[in-house]
Amino acid sequence: MTPPLPPPPPPPPVLDAGTVDRLLGHPAAADALEEALRAGLDPELTPPRTVTPVPAGQLLLMPAAWGRYAGVKVAGVAPANPARGLPRITGGYLLLDGRTLMPLAQLDGAALTALRTPAVSALAVRLLAVHDARHLVLFGAGPQAYGHLRALRAERPLHRVTVVTRTPEGGKALVEYARTDLGLEARTGTPGAVAEADLIVCCTTAREPLFDGGLVPDHATVVAVGSHEPDARETDTALVRRAAVFVEARAAAYEEAGDLIIPAAEGAIGPGHVAGNLADLATGRAPVPVDRPRLFKSVGMAWQDLVVAGEVYRRLG
Repeated sequence: MTPPLPPPPPPPPVLDAGTVDRLLGHPAAADALEEALRAGLDPELTPPRTVTPVPAGQLLLMPAAWGRYAGVKVAGVAPANPARGLPRITGGYLLLDGRTLMPLAQLDGAALTALRTPAVSALAVRLLAVHDARHLVLFGAGPQAYGHLRALRAERPLHRVTVVTRTPEGGKALVEYARTDLGLEARTGTPGAVAEADLIVCCTTAREPLFDGGLVPDHATVVAVGSHEPDARETDTALVRRAAVFVEARAAAYEEAGDLIIPAAEGAIGPGHVAGNLADLATGRAPVPVDRPRLFKSVGMAWQDLVVAGEVYRRLG
């Protein structure tokens, strides 16, 4: 006689964008990432992202496991979506129990990405930027630019923001948000504004460098998050060559970060040019020089989604 099947488990809760935003914000998201790195998470061991071209853009598969949780994000990158009034990043996240791999929750993938990417940048700024950084030059005016502006205010005493965009409408809207909602002194500007910056953040879809790296002051920190493709970059060879370069993980950066791959192909930098990964910074293993710019290049990694999703779920109670 065949034994009866056990009853099916209840379906996991579905955490929409509003719930994700309500449960976790800044600087708590950056805190969760830093705590995981200090506890021994090694970004170099994260499985690589799988990228599949499709007619609308790309499908990304990003699995990871660490500690109490495992999980996978299925994300879409649809470049034509913003013109349709739709988000460029789509998808969902399935969070699993690390011991049994039973589903725990489903999270809105776009909301998770919008939260974790600025959190990673905020952690890099926490570990790299001068403590009195007050002037931010921000390239881009999409959702990531708004998220980075909010996240970085939790890390440094920002007073002034200069927004640089390709189209004036987006830049003006972000400036108005910075003034009205965040109380910052804000204006639009040109790429030359980097010469007076303490922080420079690039949140764009650019495929060519956005500014002259020779203009960046020695005390400044640059964060570039816009691309994960080997033939696209937001920073130029001049900056990469003169800066102390830090990444999420060396393996991912030399596979996906055009900001480093292109200068390496030119012979401008060698394999040892990266000064450290994010774990090296969080644990104090990598010294942070003060005599030259610091560049943090991120491509987005599955361990970050896992840590942030796990923290959201923990706060669900």
